[in-house]
Amino acid sequence: MTTAPIAALGLVGGYVAARETGIRPLGGVVLAAAGLYAGRTWVATAGGAGAAGLAAVYLGGFAASHPLAKKVGAWPSVLVVAAVSAAASWVVADRRR
Repeated sequence: MTTAPIAALGLVGGYVAARETGIRPLGGVVLAAAGLYAGRTWVATAGGAGAAGLAAVYLGGFAASHPLAKKVGAWPSVLVVAAVSAAASWVVADRRR
């Protein structure tokens, strides 16, 4: 399975879950579940170093989306970091499949 859509959906889905329910930890659960699922595949296809790099992009995107949202808005911010994470997943892991 390709991980690019999983990474993107983890970030977007986490945001939607937190926003729509008002329960921020629920967004974290969605983010973590998608990240763990993608991470298993990243390790298998890209090795430990590749998986660590992709995890850093994924979690860094989550962290960066907050200050970025103050500049461009919440949805554009989430979509940008989701696209970056998906692109990185494709380049590092998915295209090897």
